[in-house]
Amino acid sequence: MKKAALYIHGKGGDFTEAESYRKNLSGCEVVGVDYAIDFPWITEKPIRAAYDALRREYGSIVLIANSIGAYLAMHALQDCPVGKALFISPVLDMERLILDMLGWAGATESDLREQGELPTDFGEILSWDYLTYVRAHPIAWTVPTEILYASGDTLISRETVDAFTKSHSANLTVLENGEHWFHTPEQLAFLDAWMARVL
Repeated sequence: MKKAALYIHGKGGDFTEAESYRKNLSGCEVVGVDYAIDFPWITEKPIRAAYDALRREYGSIVLIANSIGAYLAMHALQDCPVGKALFISPVLDMERLILDMLGWAGATESDLREQGELPTDFGEILSWDYLTYVRAHPIAWTVPTEILYASGDTLISRETVDAFTKSHSANLTVLENGEHWFHTPEQLAFLDAWMARVL
């Protein structure tokens, strides 16, 4: 059976990152999806188009997604037959993340509703439209999923990851003392070993 891997990058990344995973996916076509704006109602179309193109040629598709790419992929592909998903430092509960960011900004949900958009001193612009969209479009994810998480991740809480793992068909691997962004030689070696094991 011909196999393919679809890669969805995180914030600030790009589709060329897919090449870094090719060495772990022998005999697999690897395709990265590019997007510039991380709104799920915008990214849904290119993610789904890339998936549909692969589905026409390949019998099995593995999904690899990083950070917010995991949320965007689950949103776009939740009703699609995906063989397995590999999530790296994934955003698994977007509503929780937005509410957490509101707290970090010293603001409330009422503040966000009244202002519409709320700039933060950590570089994010929080949006009431985004929050209400997320709430109106819950995700039903049933794909067998492997999660790689770092204990030092300051963006995604361990509680969020554990809750997702318990309520979904997911397995969790934790890199102790790692960060949200896997980038050091040691972190990348751990990621490669994890990918080889779970595939």
